[in-house]
Amino acid sequence: MPTATTSRRSYRLKHPLNPTDKLLIVFWGLLSAVSLGFHSRIQFWKEIVAANIIAAVLVWVLAYASRARPSKALRCLHDWAAFPLVLFTYKQPYYMIGPIHRGEDYDQLLMWLDHLLFQVNPTEWLAGFSNRYLTEVLQITYSLFYVLFLVVGFELYRKDLPGFRYFRFTIVYGFLISYAAYFFLPAAGPRFTLHDFSKMDTELPGLLFTPALRWFINVCESIPRGVSNSVAMACAQRDVFPSGHVMMTLVAIVLAHRHRLKVGSCTLVIGILLIFATVYLRYHYLVDILAGALLAPVCLLTAKRVHTWFSDTR
Repeated sequence: MPTATTSRRSYRLKHPLNPTDKLLIVFWGLLSAVSLGFHSRIQFWKEIVAANIIAAVLVWVLAYASRARPSKALRCLHDWAAFPLVLFTYKQPYYMIGPIHRGEDYDQLLMWLDHLLFQVNPTEWLAGFSNRYLTEVLQITYSLFYVLFLVVGFELYRKDLPGFRYFRFTIVYGFLISYAAYFFLPAAGPRFTLHDFSKMDTELPGLLFTPALRWFINVCESIPRGVSNSVAMACAQRDVFPSGHVMMTLVAIVLAHRHRLKVGSCTLVIGILLIFATVYLRYHYLVDILAGALLAPVCLLTAKRVHTWFSDTR
């Protein structure tokens, strides 16, 4: 006769996915459905669908293995797998947004909104205050974006495992909200429209680390080295509006302070500099920042309900 412990173990093996796993799989399903719906425009729709199916299977296998053969290594791998999977998901809109909108961008609208609200183009206005030292600090800070979540996550993982898992869900949920939003108003950003991308290193120079960090960010956005402004703009990811950097930085700051983490103060300082850097370094329009700031509380206020729904879904 099966015991209660045996029944619980059997149930966990039948339903091994946690809410974050389910959220990712549902989002991959949505991306695949959009790819299928626009398959006549999206060149790599088959690869997107296939990659998502493979990713979903791998997530299920990892979740099952971590339950069937409990070990610290497997549990740790399963707990942290969502973070690289978010990066995997980030690249998919790159191959979808441009074809869906037939190459149309909305930079002119965002520039018009900036000028309407602030009577200036903020990146051009900030250029008058630029200097090498400030650029160096802000480029380093901007490049710490993903590190921010790992630092907060590591402290939570050691201190409060259930808290870490809810933090993980909220971060993944927030990123997926921003990815979905990119589909509605794709734009390349002011470094291509208000400025000449090919002159960034001469117009906004840093010191020691700026060139390498700038190159790394460009590579992540699929921008080749040494190309003209028009070529770089054609290659760039359409991830400007809303600013995911601002939205998710604010979410990380709030969660770090909600859990009273030691890294809370550091997260706040880096976060403020990072938000300022998004405009100073010409990655975003100021209206992008406002949109990201408005989405942060939306993410925080709805995450619990969505988490509960995925927790109850079998």
